[in-house]
This record gives sequence, C-alpha cells and structure tokens, in this order.
Amino acid sequence: MKDTGLPESGPLPRPADLSEARRVLRQEAIPAGNVQRVTLRAVEFTAICPRTGQPDFGTVTIDYAPRDQCMESKALKFYLWAYRDEGAFCEDLSARIADDVVSAIAPRGVRVTVHQAVRGGIEIVAVAERGAPPR
Repeated sequence: MKDTGLPESGPLPRPADLSEARRVLRQEAIPAGNVQRVTLRAVEFTAICPRTGQPDFGTVTIDYAPRDQCMESKALKFYLWAYRDEGAFCEDLSARIADDVVSAIAPRGVRVTVHQAVRGGIEIVAVAERGAPPR
C-alpha cells in the first residue's frame, strides 16, 4: 500500500487494524459532485462475536446524503475488512460505522443498518442514524 492510501491496482492489502482502515476511508474520499444520496450495501460482512470468538455474518447498508465528499468503494471494502478480526456486537457495529462515516466524509446525514444473519435462531437488525437521515 502506498503511504497516501490504497494501491492503484492489484490485490487489496489487508488492513493492519481499524485505525488504519479509518484513516484510509477518510483519505480516499472523492468529490460528491451533484449527488443527493448514495447507498452502499456490503453483503459479505463478517465480524467476531466478542463473547464466543465465532464469526458473525451479515449485511451492512450505508445510506447517506453527501455534503462535499463521497466514500470510495474500494476504501469502504478495506475499512469493512478490518472488522473481520474485531470483536463487536451487531448493535455496536452500526453505531461505530455511522460514526466513522461521519468522521470520514461529514455527510448531511447517514443511516447504517447492520443485519446479522441468524445464529442460535435469532437474527438482529441494528440501525444507527447521524444527522438528517437520507430520504
């Protein structure tokens, strides 16, 4: 990885930790242009259950109204990959991701929905909103 962000081409490197992933998400932001709403959906999201150490699988949907910047999709993949080794509950994940999106691109509003797949007969959907939620 180059010092200023992600490689221009080739395989995506694995993030060293969540702080590096947050830095890259912020660094790789792109101009918003004349876009009013962006929805990104990661359907292969994994994190670690902090109680059992087992992987939790799910989907993350990030819906936001940009101000001046948008998230670059490769940087978002890199950022979400950092959670693969991170112990976090579903409810906490939605809030942490929403806060990181606000920190990275300062949108007018963001809604993050984390849908954790069924485990032990229970599925969880957690939503975190910051600012004016996108319509």
